[in-house]
Amino acid sequence: MQPTAEQIVEWLGLQAPTTCGYVSESYRSDWQVPQAALPAGYPGSRPLGNVFYFLVTPQVRVVLHRIRSDQMYHHYIGVPLEVLLFYADGHSELKLVGGDLAAGERPQLFIPGGAFHTARVARGDYALLGTSVWLRADPADVELGNFDELSARYPAARDQIAAFTS
Repeated sequence: MQPTAEQIVEWLGLQAPTTCGYVSESYRSDWQVPQAALPAGYPGSRPLGNVFYFLVTPQVRVVLHRIRSDQMYHHYIGVPLEVLLFYADGHSELKLVGGDLAAGERPQLFIPGGAFHTARVARGDYALLGTSVWLRADPADVELGNFDELSARYPAARDQIAAFTS
């Protein structure tokens, strides 16, 4: 029998909702990348990477946002996660992160740095995932998405943006 969302929050020490639902950092690299070695726009050095758990429920979704760094989602337990991605080249797509390979779900999803994205559980109670991030994102590296701006830039996805952000 799978645990409840409340049990997972307690057992993993997940913190109150942020841009990615309930979260807890489980690893942060001790290796620091100096600012001089980073691409333009990074205000300071960064740890090489980090990993954290995140839990998404019907009430607590992944907020529309982007970070500078690449990241990889990993699905652990629960229902599939629907992820709506907006790429720099102007296209968007909907991906399912989960364990039912025959249904087209995949247990990992790569999100390139700079891609706006939002997510929600496809159905059911919750999805517990992890994300690995290279370089670790600081608050200065996070940008919240604006519905009107993204709807104008991705008009074919306007209804999806509204459904994910309402």
